[in-house]
Amino acid sequence: MIQHREQHRTQRTGWLRAAVLGANDGIVSTASLVIGVAAAEAAHGSILIAGTAGLVAGAMSMAAGEYVSVSSQADTEQADLERERHELATDGENELKELTAIYVDRGLDQSLAIQVAEQLTAHDALGTHARDELGISKTLSARPVQAALASAGTFSVGASLPLLTAIITPEPYLLTTVAITSLLFLALLGGLAAYAGGACVKTAAVRVTFWGALAMALTAGVGSLFGVLM
Repeated sequence: MIQHREQHRTQRTGWLRAAVLGANDGIVSTASLVIGVAAAEAAHGSILIAGTAGLVAGAMSMAAGEYVSVSSQADTEQADLERERHELATDGENELKELTAIYVDRGLDQSLAIQVAEQLTAHDALGTHARDELGISKTLSARPVQAALASAGTFSVGASLPLLTAIITPEPYLLTTVAITSLLFLALLGGLAAYAGGACVKTAAVRVTFWGALAMALTAGVGSLFGVLM
């Protein structure tokens, strides 16, 4: 018997979300920082120090933030699973009725829903309730370490792009060059993320580029204001 295998992208959502968030933040925050300091007419060395500090601080912040937030999600999932395990052990009959009602709501008739609920409960009661009642599955379950490493790593990669651009660009052209190249990096990132997730490449690229341009413009305005006041 030939099995039909389909390739779905849902299993990518966990690491893809963290990776895109990290890289996007790395590019936007570091480019904005470099542009803001440059707009304040700071020396080239000061701009590079600010950018490097932003890269290190941002990577650590992303890792810590992702780990804490996803750990909270994982803790909630585990608490729900423990509660469900207890209810299955102490009130299995009502849990079976609850599962049956879920399948009826999804379109099965009563007799078939009972059969499905009984067979799935016999096969894996906790896994069935976790998936169909709580919406928890192995594919979409929270993975704190994976999210933290993905965010920190991709933030560092993203932040290094405008920082390297600032290093190799002569000071008179630094602000414009960093802004343009960073917007190109953002468009590429949005397009690649959309392609990996099966979404519209053009829409994602425009969306990411717009918000990046807005952040850089506002930071440049703040930098120029401080440059005038100093």
